[in-house]
Amino acid sequence: MMKQIDLVIIGGGPAGMSAAIAAYDAGVKDLLILERDSKLGGILQQCIHNGFGLHRFGEELTGPEYAWRYEKEVLARNIPVLSDTMVLDITPDKVVTATNSERGVFQLQAKAVILAMGCRERSRGALNIAGTRPAGIFSAGTAQKYVNLKGYLPGKNVVILGSGDIGLIMARRMTLEGAKVHAVCELMPYSGGLARNIEQCLNDFDIPLKLSHTVVEIHGKERLSGVTIAKVDENRRPIAETREYIPCDTLLLSVGLIPENELSKTASVTLDRVTNGAVVDQDRQTDIEGIFACGNVLHVHDLVDFVSEEAAIAGKSAADYILGAGKKTVHIPLSTDGKIRYTVPQCITQEKDVTVYFRVADVYRNVTIKVTDGERVICQKKKNRVAPGEMESIKLTAAAFADAKELKFSLEVK
Repeated sequence: MMKQIDLVIIGGGPAGMSAAIAAYDAGVKDLLILERDSKLGGILQQCIHNGFGLHRFGEELTGPEYAWRYEKEVLARNIPVLSDTMVLDITPDKVVTATNSERGVFQLQAKAVILAMGCRERSRGALNIAGTRPAGIFSAGTAQKYVNLKGYLPGKNVVILGSGDIGLIMARRMTLEGAKVHAVCELMPYSGGLARNIEQCLNDFDIPLKLSHTVVEIHGKERLSGVTIAKVDENRRPIAETREYIPCDTLLLSVGLIPENELSKTASVTLDRVTNGAVVDQDRQTDIEGIFACGNVLHVHDLVDFVSEEAAIAGKSAADYILGAGKKTVHIPLSTDGKIRYTVPQCITQEKDVTVYFRVADVYRNVTIKVTDGERVICQKKKNRVAPGEMESIKLTAAAFADAKELKFSLEVK
């Protein structure tokens, strides 16, 4: 017999826990967190470095400490959790099929579902790098798990491809563990990580960051023996005469994160082509009524503090939906120019204050962020510098966009 339940949260990382706490506090007590790992916390369990919690708690915490803050809140409310449980399918009418070793395959009929599955790393297979397939090539997150949780050092001489935050943090971590990081290569002319991570992880340890460089060939038979890197032109094509061989036994890939949206697809949720996450409104509700998304499964965040904030919105909104509040009253799509890549949310369905998050396509200085409804400027914000590695936000009041048919986000560079 299928069990009826008010709310199912898929994922017990920082997003799932924050959403569950917010939904519980908003009046929904019949809820359940499904987590495929053996314990709550998600990726934070292997992020033993500090830098978490500055926005949320006003102090620096490590990843496990940050996760424990939320896990304590989940335990205090007696929110039920099924760990070691894999969700197999979600239908558009919110039937969740899952499996674990105790119950086997089981189904839940939910009134609402919150998607909080996080994201996965892009692998070597997506990069089409020429060369052999030796041991010694890891995604940065896998190497982080080996070092921080398992106590294994993947190698002694390291090259890192990609300057995302995990790659920068692993450059420092490998150095602290006694390895030599020869270079961090980045295809783009700018780093994809936070400025503070470039300073603390690379500059403080004299690790070279090679912008507009990529790995063009992998060498080695049984074990990686070296990589060939090259500078790329403005079309991101390698320049042959700049090829340089670096002997190494380990290559770490920090080449982007992909929101884990296979379950979203089974629920027929519409996905955004830029974020690879769901298209949502200001409540983080997808185009399938009663299904909400938050955290890195929606779009990749820089800071876990923002994940928790967004998840709290989704949790409260899911509770409002279950309890009969939060009806859609308007439909205002949000669009962007080329300099701003995307916005979250992608549309506004209620006349209330909304914080819109967005990322830019390049590094720009002395910019004005404008939000317009046709010719009318309804909001603008000046910034000295914006970069793709750092998410931006702008707050819109309900009065400002009243009667708007569409909101366009644009960037003016002086």
